[in-house]
Amino acid sequence: MGQQFPDIVSVEWLRDHLDDPTLAVVDSSTHLTLPKDGPYSVEPGRATYDSAHIPGAVFADLLTDFADPDSAEAWTAPASERFASAAGALGIGDGVRVVVYDQHDGYWATRFWWHLRLEGFDDVAVLDGGLPAWKAAGAPVTDAPVSPTAATFTARRRDDLIRSTQQVRDAIDDDKTVLVNVLDPATYRGDASTYARSGHIPGSINLPVAQIRDPETGLLRPVAELRALFEDAGLLDPGVTPVTYCGGGIAATGVAHALALVGRDDVAVYDGSLTAWTADDSLPLTVGADPR
Repeated sequence: MGQQFPDIVSVEWLRDHLDDPTLAVVDSSTHLTLPKDGPYSVEPGRATYDSAHIPGAVFADLLTDFADPDSAEAWTAPASERFASAAGALGIGDGVRVVVYDQHDGYWATRFWWHLRLEGFDDVAVLDGGLPAWKAAGAPVTDAPVSPTAATFTARRRDDLIRSTQQVRDAIDDDKTVLVNVLDPATYRGDASTYARSGHIPGSINLPVAQIRDPETGLLRPVAELRALFEDAGLLDPGVTPVTYCGGGIAATGVAHALALVGRDDVAVYDGSLTAWTADDSLPLTVGADPR
C-alpha cells in the first residue's frame, strides 16, 4: 500500500469514522510494571480489553500472537508469515486502514504501528492519547465481544526498519548511524539496575521518550515542538540514520513514531534493546551522562 493515511489521528477523527467498514480499530494494550529498581514484569492486556474497549476494536496480543515464540526476549518481532497470519485473523489486510491504541502511555500502540510498517503496511495510525483520551472526551466504551472478519495480509518485510544486536554492535563507530537511548536519564547513566547490567550502548545519545508527550494530557507534543526537539538532537540530518532502543523495543517505537510525524519515516528500532544487549557480557556498556 502507498501512504494514504496519517501516522496519528485524534479522538474526534476516530469518533467520526468509527462506523467506516474499511477501518480496523486495534487495542494492543500490554501491562508493564517497571519498578524504580530491579527487573520489569509484563502481562497481556486481554482482561482489561474485555472489560472496556472502543466499540468494534479487536485485541492484538503482542506477547503471544505477534511475537516470536522461540526468542529469548519477550515480544520479539515474529517471522513475517506468523505476523501475516495473526494480522489477517484480526481483519487486517489489503484495503483496510488501521487505528491502533492502548490503555496506557501509547507505546504499545506505537509498537504495533511499527510492526505493521515493518511488514510493509502503511495505512496505520496511532490514536493520540489512546484510551485515556478517548474516555476523557466522553466517547463510548464497551465490553461487547468482537468477531472480526478474516482478511489476507500480504507481508513485505522492510529489513531497514529493524536492527539486530550484531548490527547495532557494528554501528557503534559508524558516523552514519545515531544510536538513540530513549530511557530516562538515570537508567541511561547506569544509576538503575533494571537490566542485567547497567549503562548505555557506547556512542548512544539520550533522548527520553517522556519528552515527546505533554505530561498533563498524555497527547503528543505539537509537530513543531517535536521537530525542534529532534533537530537539537541531530536526528533530522539526512546524512545519518537514527536507530532507537530502550529496554525491550517498546518505548523505542514511540520515538520512531514521533520522528515519522516530522518526516523521518526511515528510523530503525533495535528490537532486542538493552534486554538483549546486557544479557551478553561480551558487549560493551558505558556508565555516565556522556555517550562514550
